[in-house]
Amino acid sequence: MVFLYFWGEAQNDYNDFDWYAYGSVGYWFLWSLLILVIAAVLFTYIALLVILAVCLLSEGQQLHLHWSHKIGTLVVVAFSIAAIAVLSNLWGEEWATVLLSFQVTAPYLHLGAIAAMTLLSWPEALYFVRMKNRVSQIILLAPYLAILIFLYLIPLGMYSPCIREEGTLGPKPALIGHRGAPMLAPENTKMSFERTIELGGDGLETDVTISLDGVPFLMHDATLQRTTNVREVFPNWTSENAAMFSWEALESLNSGKWFLTDKPFSGMRSLTDEERNLATNQSIFKLTDFLRLANNANKPVIFDLYRPPKMHPYRDSWINRTLEVIINESAISSNLILWLPNDMRSLVHSVAPGFQQTLGMKAPVEELLKNHIVNLNLPYSEMSSDDIRKFARVNISTNLYVISEPWLFSLAWCSGAQSVTTNSMHILKKLNQPLFLMTPSRYNLMWILTDVVSSLLITLVFVLHWWRERGLPCCSDNNILLENTIYNAFGTELDMSVSEDSEARSLPITPNFSCNDETLKSVTNT
Repeated sequence: MVFLYFWGEAQNDYNDFDWYAYGSVGYWFLWSLLILVIAAVLFTYIALLVILAVCLLSEGQQLHLHWSHKIGTLVVVAFSIAAIAVLSNLWGEEWATVLLSFQVTAPYLHLGAIAAMTLLSWPEALYFVRMKNRVSQIILLAPYLAILIFLYLIPLGMYSPCIREEGTLGPKPALIGHRGAPMLAPENTKMSFERTIELGGDGLETDVTISLDGVPFLMHDATLQRTTNVREVFPNWTSENAAMFSWEALESLNSGKWFLTDKPFSGMRSLTDEERNLATNQSIFKLTDFLRLANNANKPVIFDLYRPPKMHPYRDSWINRTLEVIINESAISSNLILWLPNDMRSLVHSVAPGFQQTLGMKAPVEELLKNHIVNLNLPYSEMSSDDIRKFARVNISTNLYVISEPWLFSLAWCSGAQSVTTNSMHILKKLNQPLFLMTPSRYNLMWILTDVVSSLLITLVFVLHWWRERGLPCCSDNNILLENTIYNAFGTELDMSVSEDSEARSLPITPNFSCNDETLKSVTNT
């Protein structure tokens, strides 16, 4: 269950995991989806065994697990532990996502856990009332009550920015397209950014590399293998850094065909014939063309600027060259540029004071103001409503990246983020309110009512079993039926080895009913 929850909540970052796997194995495959399917199958198998065991225990039956299921259970446990260990080592930062998820899922997990403990009270009470040894009863009941009380009180320590007073929710965060709309079109292409604009996106995000002859272009990866047909056009240069190609060579490559065969995300909708044709004809997008598109649509842009590798002619002048292109060749309004690179920031501010200076990390407010920072671009794992409010008080906006799952976007909304960078513009644009939003009074009423109902039901179950085991009149009609069941006929009822009296080792469900040979014969004859 832990492994399934961990991997299920990591879905926001599946593309990052698949991209990492691509860099290791050399070909694209949705490994993240495969792991999710395996985790779901293994969890279902264990869940069925647990449900069957609880049902048998509820009827007072012994558990005899087949050897194949014993091996299967060990394999599942070993696989889950190994998978968590490996993923934690390779992708340890994903635990921050799991912790954030509790701020949204905890109320529902609490309800589910209380319901499960309430159902388990039936076999728990059955065992408890049958035991004659007081110590054994305490050993059985104490852990159950400890867990139950812990679950009853856990809401007292829960925090979620989405549990807030009515009317205090801020405006919906602006949506910035991460490399455009990569779930609808090839990333970092003209088609992708046009789809973002059509969907009503509030900004555009991309990655910029400088060619060998000084032309800035859009490319995320260090090489051209994943998103172009470089293997076909330049088979001897497939592993070459993208910055080591001339613009003439880059311009000859196709950057859209891969999208039709190597889908970057699971659950992507099918493209229409028109969209397929358009995607097939995409080429590498030049920075100047990208900026003109953004300027015409009046959309702000933010980009990562990659420094060229050693021996590159623009290795030491990549900032100056990029500024030259933005200011002299694109004609974009300076206020639409969210300048993210931290190198030579003072020079950039002096040359282009209209740029919105953006920092990719948290820093003291005094330092931010000194460096003319007006935006923070932070990974969503650093989400903090207190910090967001602190920065907002001095007119510094916070953008969180990359957020694609609705639950995570809801959390960013409740935390007060001014904008988010997303892969799923078409999904988040449709959200009109957070998925989880509740006032403190309603939440308190919900969990208190749940605890009260659960405690009453559990008390009722214990009283009912106590009543039945003492053979009170209300249950006498069931005596013969219980004694004549197929389980008792074959002697498979629960062996109460903890009883002080050896004669109680095979007691029937109703202990005051004596089942001797004559009684059994009379019941059988009838």
